[in-house]
Amino acid sequence: MSLTIRPARREDAALILGFIRDLADYEKLLHEAKATQADVEAILFSANPRAFCDIAELDGAPVGFALWFYNVSTFTGRHGIYLEDLFVRPQARGAGAGKALLAGLARRCRDEGLTRLDWAVLNWNAPSIAFYDSLGAGRQDEWTVRRLEGEALERLAGAAI
Repeated sequence: MSLTIRPARREDAALILGFIRDLADYEKLLHEAKATQADVEAILFSANPRAFCDIAELDGAPVGFALWFYNVSTFTGRHGIYLEDLFVRPQARGAGAGKALLAGLARRCRDEGLTRLDWAVLNWNAPSIAFYDSLGAGRQDEWTVRRLEGEALERLAGAAI
């Protein structure tokens, strides 16, 4: 088997959207997956993209993806990478695609002088947690993720200052 990791190209937008929907389905969040192919193209392939994507191919067939963007740590005074999505098709799991995608991002961090690679995993996702543990990824249990969206986001945006 030949495993390769390559940067996503504009013509991959439909494939990436399919991976996003497959991930949302796996995470029991398909009802929240509202992105369109045009959205994926705008996020990843605009003149000034804010996010990036790598595709894993096994024997030339796409089997997974990692969608990421640069973040920053004010404590270290350096940038890092935030991995928004990592997904490998079930039939390709165990072939090393997930590890290869993460290793590519780790190399990017090392080569660009970035201090860390961050991501979140759902608490119930034991297979992924075990995989991340096997790589030496530390838990950040002292943090609680918070989110503003929908009406709450609009309400705050419209708040008088």
